[in-house]
Amino acid sequence: MPSSVVFGTNEKWRINRNIFVLGFAFMIHFTAFHGTANLQSSVNTDAAAGTFTLAAIYFSLILSNIFLPALVIQWLGCKWTMALSFIAYMPFIIAQFYPHLHTLVPAGMMVGFGGGPLWCAKCTYLSVVAEPYAKLSGVSAEVLVVRFFGLFFMFYQMAQIWGNLISSAILSSSLGDVTLYSNETYLNADVIASFNYSIPAPDYGATCGVNFCSGSEEHDNSNLEPPSPLKIQVIAGIYLACMLAACVLVAIGVDSLSRYNTGRQPTGHGKSGLQLLAVTLRQLRHKYQLLLLPVIGYIGAEQAFMAADFTQAFVGCAYGIPNIGFISRHVNRLAPKFMSFDGPSALETRPRTMADVLFLGSHLGTADAVWLVQVNALSGILFPGDEEAAYSNFRLWEATGSVLSYASAPYLCVRTRLYVLLGLLLLGFSGYTTIEVMEYKVKKRHHQERNFELVTKTEQD
Repeated sequence: MPSSVVFGTNEKWRINRNIFVLGFAFMIHFTAFHGTANLQSSVNTDAAAGTFTLAAIYFSLILSNIFLPALVIQWLGCKWTMALSFIAYMPFIIAQFYPHLHTLVPAGMMVGFGGGPLWCAKCTYLSVVAEPYAKLSGVSAEVLVVRFFGLFFMFYQMAQIWGNLISSAILSSSLGDVTLYSNETYLNADVIASFNYSIPAPDYGATCGVNFCSGSEEHDNSNLEPPSPLKIQVIAGIYLACMLAACVLVAIGVDSLSRYNTGRQPTGHGKSGLQLLAVTLRQLRHKYQLLLLPVIGYIGAEQAFMAADFTQAFVGCAYGIPNIGFISRHVNRLAPKFMSFDGPSALETRPRTMADVLFLGSHLGTADAVWLVQVNALSGILFPGDEEAAYSNFRLWEATGSVLSYASAPYLCVRTRLYVLLGLLLLGFSGYTTIEVMEYKVKKRHHQERNFELVTKTEQD
């Protein structure tokens, strides 16, 4: 590797292009993953296969974040780690063609094993390219890290919109619906529904929303009936093509990070697998890392709540599985309009209309968007040179929050889970605020010392 790289006048444009291509590839890839994951708790309900699959994903992600990121990045580099990690997600989509517990759970484990290196490589890439961009532009690297993460997560959050839109468009179609015969006349579900039956409308509010308990025997709810297998297979086929496209896009459209980190030794350079594990766990000796743990755990638990509880309890239960994607799409689009801190507490109210569901879900969407950008960027700023270990810890504890949330979903009612979320958020907000106060004091003290040195030097002259 050359000792230095001389950048041309168009290098800033090239770095921006890399970030845009990377964000677009992640958007395509996670359009497929989130679109599939959001349906698991409502579609694959036999033996709670969907929920346990999501738990398996984040359980394996815990192991992945401990053992794999620094090692895989050392072997492959950030670019090829991301491209090949995308492939590890594909068995999860393929398993939707034959959705049973023994096929879904191993496929979910593969997602987790790929997710650790994927996210750590992405975070490292964005943090490292901020340094040469700062030298070229004169803008602080700290400011650029936040800007780059914000740009990336703009694309990433759009994945929820497109994935949910694709899922609901197919689920609300008549594709694969059972056709009934009456005097050799075909009657589909819409025709049958048009007959004037005097059946009283059920009160879904009593068992949906915050009152929903997935293990309850009281759910005699036609809204939660799974869609036809053909619809799921069509969705899976589209999503598999999306993942293939994302893999190719990173492989041919993103520059290798070796172009920008010349002479920079990563945390895991030259270390064995056990030593790399020690690097990840040793990161916990930093007081800042410990203070970040509660909010990182909240991020994981909140994402699990949105994927499992919100889609099933607030949307599927009350408005039907085909509306999960449409409502989730609006939730993600409206999210930036609301304050992040009110998410879990806002859901304590009982939604009576679809507008209520959109409004309440938007609070959680906002919390996800704000905390993801802030905590990811802060991890890069607080631990320069230790990005791999810092981001590995981020994914490790985020996954821990998710797996605990998914694993408890079949046993805890939604109201109880909301109280847990709110407690985690308060604890996480306290830790995050403590870090900001400590950093402010350090910078203020450094500024005062610098001024004292200047005054002393002036008096001596």
